[in-house]
Amino acid sequence: MPLLELKGVSKSFGGLKAVSKVSFALEEGEILGIIGPNGAGKTTLFNTITGVYQPDEGEVRFEGERLVDLKPHQICRRGLVRTFQIVKPFLQLSVLDNVIVAALNRVKTTKEAVEKASRTIELVGLKEKEATLAAGLTLPHRKRLELARALATDPRLLLLDEVMAGLTPTEVDELIRLLRTIHGHGITLLLIEHVMRGLMALSQRVVVLNYGVKIAEGVPDEVVRNTQVVEAYLGDESEGSLSEER
Repeated sequence: MPLLELKGVSKSFGGLKAVSKVSFALEEGEILGIIGPNGAGKTTLFNTITGVYQPDEGEVRFEGERLVDLKPHQICRRGLVRTFQIVKPFLQLSVLDNVIVAALNRVKTTKEAVEKASRTIELVGLKEKEATLAAGLTLPHRKRLELARALATDPRLLLLDEVMAGLTPTEVDELIRLLRTIHGHGITLLLIEHVMRGLMALSQRVVVLNYGVKIAEGVPDEVVRNTQVVEAYLGDESEGSLSEER
């Protein structure tokens, strides 16, 4: 049984079909990347998986159970959680308190939440910033805080929405190492990413969306040579550079 399975998922807004009959499966322990040009429907798909939107048709299953009609917090408690492209921590709370709020979704006491939050903060490399207000963090540190808040909910599947956006190449390399560590803790990853170097370094398979439709799926080396993908998104020059990166 796949950990996550989408069957014919569609979502429209008025006359715009943002996602159209998308299907794929994600096995436990995998790292699956989703790519596509701006407006391809990637974030809408994430919102549909995590209960922000209800699909117009199709179904989403996690561990074989249907997620349609569940609220985001109910889906989170089942072990499926996401980060957001635009990070919005509680700016006037410390790093520790931000993560405690997330941990309270899964534990019963404040003491347990503090312990879980502290361990998670150390995992993402923010231990020295534990008492710092979120408002005082740099973008790379805010990205790590976003990861910590998601991890504090004990996910089995973590959805990452452009977690590398806005980072320098060195910061991207550091984040790749962190995500590999997180994956090594038994957490399956599904990521949307425009930083192709990072996505290609991490992904075992890639799904490509264009105008809400899945146009390709496969291992990264195959996908970057797919004619439809090159025409829709990557471009001839990008194809060569991505192949070399991989």
